[in-house]
Amino acid sequence: MRHEPRDVILIVDDIDINRMILAEMLKDDYDIVEAGSGNEALSLLFEEGLSPTVVLLDIMMPDIDGFQVLKKMKKHSSTKHIPVLFITASDSDKTESHGLSLGAADYVTKPFNHDIVKARVNNHVNLARYRHRLEQLVEKKAAEVSKTYEQTLEVLATIIEYRNLESGAHIRRTTLLSEALIVIMLDTEKFRPILLTKNIISLIKASALHDIGKIAIADDILLKPGKLTPEEFDVIKTHTTIGSQIIDSISSALPDNDLYLKYAKEICLSHHERWDGNGYPDGLKGEEIPLSARIISVVDVYDALVNPRCYKEAYSHSTSIGIIKEGRGLQFDPEIVDLLPKAEKIFKRIEENFKD
Repeated sequence: MRHEPRDVILIVDDIDINRMILAEMLKDDYDIVEAGSGNEALSLLFEEGLSPTVVLLDIMMPDIDGFQVLKKMKKHSSTKHIPVLFITASDSDKTESHGLSLGAADYVTKPFNHDIVKARVNNHVNLARYRHRLEQLVEKKAAEVSKTYEQTLEVLATIIEYRNLESGAHIRRTTLLSEALIVIMLDTEKFRPILLTKNIISLIKASALHDIGKIAIADDILLKPGKLTPEEFDVIKTHTTIGSQIIDSISSALPDNDLYLKYAKEICLSHHERWDGNGYPDGLKGEEIPLSARIISVVDVYDALVNPRCYKEAYSHSTSIGIIKEGRGLQFDPEIVDLLPKAEKIFKRIEENFKD
């Protein structure tokens, strides 16, 4: 029969007999780990990765005292929530007060009373278990909320593509093209360290939302088969800021700064910026443009070129790649364009497999 792992109690005291007495009191209910000094306790916590449910910590120790150990624990995310019960003398009210002010959860006094020690440790173990379950529930609910928003946005993006008289395959192609290009970029000295600081999966998925702001553009402009007037083009440009505002309104409802939505906002707002600074809406130039938007700029234009639109016929793969290369250093990041020869075969395969 499978048994649940027992909670671990770390007992820290430089006096052997104190550790032995406390361990004897608690061993039937918990797994006991002992440390004979403050430095040994810190080594167990930070170097060996010990994760006790509760720490019983003596204050007066020869190397570093219990107050110093507690301060170090409170500075680290892995240990700051572990309940610490100070071991104190029965007449040390001032010491207890100072310990509680530093973040100690409770204290046990010497000489030890068996029933009181067990009751206080049990109370804090139960509280720690409850807090852990609550944190897991909150994380689960936050992930569910985030996933719901993500799915809703992807459905909305697909609806917008159908409204453009295109199929939802554009969303699928854009995502796959972005993934293919990012994989190649990860193999370069320039982009690897930048991309490894990002959540790449969230970045790839966010690419699907680049045109979500088009939901606010009137049909007579969005679906116009001929050339747009300057005034109509100014209206089209607003889909970038509108998309960003839509993502902002959703982000404000989430408990944390969701990376998927952060990248989606960058992409919505900046995927029509140009490397030479002549893009919109903000006229960003060069590396002022977020990397996520520079990637989408290339794949979005490629996909638009090789597929028919209400205002144009489809271009061939080779012609489309040639047009993008002509925009090297003007419309597009030159170092991304330089990677296209490595991406051409997979780009062409994606387009052939997911046609409108």
